[in-house]
Amino acid sequence: MGFNCGIVGLPNVGKSTLFNAITSTAAAAAANYPFCTIEPNLGRVPVPDPRLEVVARIAGSAQVVPTQLEVVDIAGLVRGASRGEGLGNRFLGAIRAVDAVLHVLRCFESADVAHVEGSVDPLRDAALVETELLLADLAALERRLDGLTKRARGGDKEAQAQLGLIERILPSLEAGVPARRLAIAADERPLFAQLQLLTAKPLLYVCNVEESAAARGNALSARVVEHAAAEGAGCVVVAAAIEAELASLGLDERSEYLAALGLERPGLDRVIQAGYELLGLITFLTAGPKEARAWTVPHGTRAPEAAGSIHSDFKRGFICAEVIAYGDYIRHGGEAGAREAGRLRQEGRDYVVQDGDVIHFRFNV
Repeated sequence: MGFNCGIVGLPNVGKSTLFNAITSTAAAAAANYPFCTIEPNLGRVPVPDPRLEVVARIAGSAQVVPTQLEVVDIAGLVRGASRGEGLGNRFLGAIRAVDAVLHVLRCFESADVAHVEGSVDPLRDAALVETELLLADLAALERRLDGLTKRARGGDKEAQAQLGLIERILPSLEAGVPARRLAIAADERPLFAQLQLLTAKPLLYVCNVEESAAARGNALSARVVEHAAAEGAGCVVVAAAIEAELASLGLDERSEYLAALGLERPGLDRVIQAGYELLGLITFLTAGPKEARAWTVPHGTRAPEAAGSIHSDFKRGFICAEVIAYGDYIRHGGEAGAREAGRLRQEGRDYVVQDGDVIHFRFNV
């Protein structure tokens, strides 16, 4: 699969509680003291997609297999992490390894839960963590400069291009602009990706509120929503304590509990779905008597590469993709009805897979 989101934030904001709820395990110790998470914890979680159940029911599939997303619980950052304070270097290394960042912010007051900064202020906390990541990016780029300069003077074209890019983006980073907000030309994107900047990763703020604010948020989370919109980041409001409780309940009990709280669905569904969208991913479906399955591919994936996500032989021997749009599949009662109505299309190598496509790949090896 290879797509993952890292949960980050200051100590004691609810990261491990959220992770435990997401993975429905107690793998991450949720304790009221800094650094209770020492090593990153990894979980795989299903991406909620009601379309899959509908397709499975129409196809009479014996098994339903959702697509999955990896979630990594990373120990809390503290002020000075970029200089190695706390467990800074290990934390920053763990963040560098993920594809996107879920930044948990504490948006609730509680005398029972200590705050490492002494008071609750989610925007201050967001700025603190962002500053540490920016400082780490600046240090990493500055370490590259001497070597690149020498190679560039020697006529190394790649070094010259990379040096020019770094010299252009350094002033913005120094001014506090995260790399994800920089305008990078399409032809420079591969070079930019090689820099592995922490602040270039897509960002989703997760506002952890008290139980009574789970449905509508509170004044603290409203400030974060406004801040996220201004900087083009995503934002989801959840009550991690409620999500942890929901994770321990059966389906019927869960529905009753949600209804009592005035919630239509678990906040974690929105977190997972937002993380999936944050990475620019889409889902296509396959369906048959044995199973209905959802598959994850990046937006813009062509048919042979999508086939390869199922098995390398499908890509190697790709002949065509038989495609039915999700709406047509439902409207005509499945593959046979869609074929009879002329809504099943044979697509070739240049076809770009669309979200929700129901696909049967033909191949020969």
